[in-house]
Amino acid sequence: MIRGLDTTVKRLRHQVFTEVANLGFNVNPDTLNDDMEAIPYKMVNEDTPRYRENIYRARSIVRERLRLAMGLSLRPEDKPVHLTAGVEASNISEKYYEPPLMQVIPSACEACEAKGYEVSNMCKGCLAHPCMEVCPKGAISFVKGKSFIDQSKCIKCGKCKSACPYDAIAKKERPCAMACGVGAIGSDKMGRAKIDNDKCVSCGMCMVNCPFGAISDKSQIFQLARALSEGEEIVAELAPAYIGQFGDNVTQRNMKEALKKLGFKEIYEVALGADIGAIAEAHHYVEKVATGELPFLLTSCCPSWAMLAKKQFPDMVDQVSQELTPMVATARTIKQKHPNAHVVFIGPCAAKKLEASRRTVRSDVDFVITFEELQAMFDAKKIVPSECGGNSSLHNATGAGRGYAVAGGVAEAIEKCINEYYPGVPVHIEHAEGLAECKKALMLAKAGRMNGCLIEGMGCPGGCVAGAGTNISIPKAQKEVKSLVKNSSKALPGKELVEIQLD
Repeated sequence: MIRGLDTTVKRLRHQVFTEVANLGFNVNPDTLNDDMEAIPYKMVNEDTPRYRENIYRARSIVRERLRLAMGLSLRPEDKPVHLTAGVEASNISEKYYEPPLMQVIPSACEACEAKGYEVSNMCKGCLAHPCMEVCPKGAISFVKGKSFIDQSKCIKCGKCKSACPYDAIAKKERPCAMACGVGAIGSDKMGRAKIDNDKCVSCGMCMVNCPFGAISDKSQIFQLARALSEGEEIVAELAPAYIGQFGDNVTQRNMKEALKKLGFKEIYEVALGADIGAIAEAHHYVEKVATGELPFLLTSCCPSWAMLAKKQFPDMVDQVSQELTPMVATARTIKQKHPNAHVVFIGPCAAKKLEASRRTVRSDVDFVITFEELQAMFDAKKIVPSECGGNSSLHNATGAGRGYAVAGGVAEAIEKCINEYYPGVPVHIEHAEGLAECKKALMLAKAGRMNGCLIEGMGCPGGCVAGAGTNISIPKAQKEVKSLVKNSSKALPGKELVEIQLD
């Protein structure tokens, strides 16, 4: 597990994002192509640490990272395309993400073996040889006193590994494939990882689990930095998982001031939209599920979970809540108050980038960036959030909405709202985290095993705090959010939101 560690991959990504943010903040249309061309040479030269076998491969990888960070697609391997090809189309404030969002950088992939078992030097050549006894295909023999697996006979069942008393048999599996809960990682003709975009739901778990940093997503960091530098009216909506992501001592007051220094005119909590959603889904559950009109209700705030349901269980689409996600509900509230503003969602989630690109959402959310990308923007402008004083804090939301950031928090908020505003209505909760578990939950629901339930699905194990764009470890992030929820001045959204749902 490499989440939360300050790895070389994390530092390289951060350096690319910081360089791209600098380009956006100081954009010069006349020199943009040359400035972009210079970045790989600045990052990789004879004086920098050697991360690959030579600087030429390392530099070629940086070039592809740079394109993705600029919002461009990777270049094809079978024809010449210049590094800056298409940059003119990206040199605008309104560029949306275009799928595929997650892409494998071919030159960075080490072509890890897809799956297999191999005997290590820990083998003792024991007399009992249980590995041989349990193998259903006779694939294991003794060679020079050690167990040997004939890969042509092996069916990858893993029984030999389970039986070995010395743990001398290693399971080899692609980290990206192991992290993908929807089986979207395959291989190309050269054995490198390849993403099946028909299966992919853009959660980003493959990206954060690849130890070579061979998978990356596109970014709007350049476009946002450019828009901020031009003084446009830009309003931030900040997801509740932000707490703790930018330093141990960074408060809500610090964060608000830091964002204003970056150029944002105003900052709202996405938890405001979560409060609206909790009330709406509580009402939906009481009116539709508790009465038996619908068999169950699937929450809709996690885009990867909702996409999984729609892609693999299309006959269950009617059970996915039609309420606005917190991101969209907050954005629409902002647009009512600031009709001419650009709205930026700042959060932990990669999949939100594609949610914002949907035609029904485009008019509400103009930019999506992750906490990882925001940290690079702070560094590009030399803003240290812990050193930003600030005159006001964030008071848009309640503890219920802020709790959406951790697994189980969505269902808990809805349950509390039902208990408060619809007393006497029984609530049955189920929740799943991680796409593999989410898929199991959907299969059980389809089989009629979860009738009467409110089912919360979170694509990332741990909830939003485990999203692909976070900066700190998952346990630490969970602790920070729970503390934020506990210390909230208001626990539940008020009756005014209930009345809106009843109108």
